[in-house]
Amino acid sequence: MNTIDFFDAYKAENPSAITIGTFDGVHMGHKKIIENLIVKSEGLSTMLLTFFPHPRMVLQQDANIKLINTIEERIQLLEATGLDTLIIYPFNKEFSRLKARDFVRDFLIDHLNLKKIIIGYDHRFGRNRTANIDDLREFGEALDFKVEEIQAKEIDDITISSTKIRKALNEGNITTANTYLGYEFMLTGTVVSGKGLGKTIDFPTANIHIKETYKLIPKQGVYCVKSTIDNKPVFGMMNIGTNPTVAGTDQTIEVHFFNFDRDIYNEKIQIQFIQRLRDEQKFDSVDKLKEQLKKDQQKSLALIEKYHAK
Repeated sequence: MNTIDFFDAYKAENPSAITIGTFDGVHMGHKKIIENLIVKSEGLSTMLLTFFPHPRMVLQQDANIKLINTIEERIQLLEATGLDTLIIYPFNKEFSRLKARDFVRDFLIDHLNLKKIIIGYDHRFGRNRTANIDDLREFGEALDFKVEEIQAKEIDDITISSTKIRKALNEGNITTANTYLGYEFMLTGTVVSGKGLGKTIDFPTANIHIKETYKLIPKQGVYCVKSTIDNKPVFGMMNIGTNPTVAGTDQTIEVHFFNFDRDIYNEKIQIQFIQRLRDEQKFDSVDKLKEQLKKDQQKSLALIEKYHAK
């Protein structure tokens, strides 16, 4: 997949079939749209136009938007779909004021060589989002491109799926989120120095810093997780929370990997969530915490055995 984030200098050589959207989560519903695009492309180059930052981040700066994927994660997931090209347009206020016809002519046709567009029945675009699919059909007749509508049920299913994924993550229901996603929810971050408490109780942890403040972090608690380090799968358990047993106040994300002993400070790693184990708790002592962590580890190891048996 060719990823383009320097739009102004880009002109597609080949005629294209395009779909447009945020595609946050790149979940099962999104994948159906992309599969549909590829199947119905009629030999055209397949292209997805997405925007970053999210339009609401720009137009509603006080909105507390939390996305399922960072932009890097979205690219990673879309690379596996079979798309030819991903266009990431840097959304800004100037772009939001562009008239619908200008967007179609100057962007979709002049830059992206549009010949076919597959779009949702409720898609709105142009200044103040005043244009709809009927306007797009008119433009298609005048500017020589085809318009195909994604059925209402498919779009509704996608909206429902996104809502359910966010709700499930906020509630810590990883199993439901993963089912709708069609893959394991992930966090991507850099390993940074922590307070070192884990080492003193034989549960050393990698502290994960996620720079993207818009990334949705699941409900606080303990999770069974997986990562890939040095091209090998590594399993462990993660705590998202404030470490109340030692009077912590700031939220941290800490992973204890099983059977792993390598310095990974300053490395970027990705964590996949397998299942939630429990809420974060405040224990009467560090020894009580250590006892519970041993139980969490045993539960995690049992889940990992089932994971391998899938």
